[in-house]
Amino acid sequence: MKIAISCKGKDLNSDLDPRFGRAGGFIIYDTETDSYEYLSNEENLYANQGAGVQTAQKVANSGAQAVISGHIGPKAFSALKSGNIEIYLSDQNRTVQEAVSAFRDGHLSPSNGADKPGHW
Repeated sequence: MKIAISCKGKDLNSDLDPRFGRAGGFIIYDTETDSYEYLSNEENLYANQGAGVQTAQKVANSGAQAVISGHIGPKAFSALKSGNIEIYLSDQNRTVQEAVSAFRDGHLSPSNGADKPGHW
């Protein structure tokens, strides 16, 4: 399974980015091979609108089946759910590696809805 984790850097020791749509990038972590790649989201950092939906499309195109982020808005939540991508919200004070470990250990629960209003 591939998981997209919003991050502030390009490796597993990077801090989790609390934002989804305007995250600097994502670590796409493959739980089957324990490998990862970095996916930049720079084009959506300063988008006037639609950052969440555009980022959701980018994550879907990466093959991710789940997302871990600190927060998510309603449009991004809907777009990810439409793509059958599960959403997990994590404590922001974690590294990417800690978020992956929490996911694997069953300490993260699927989100039932957005936790932020749009344009956060």
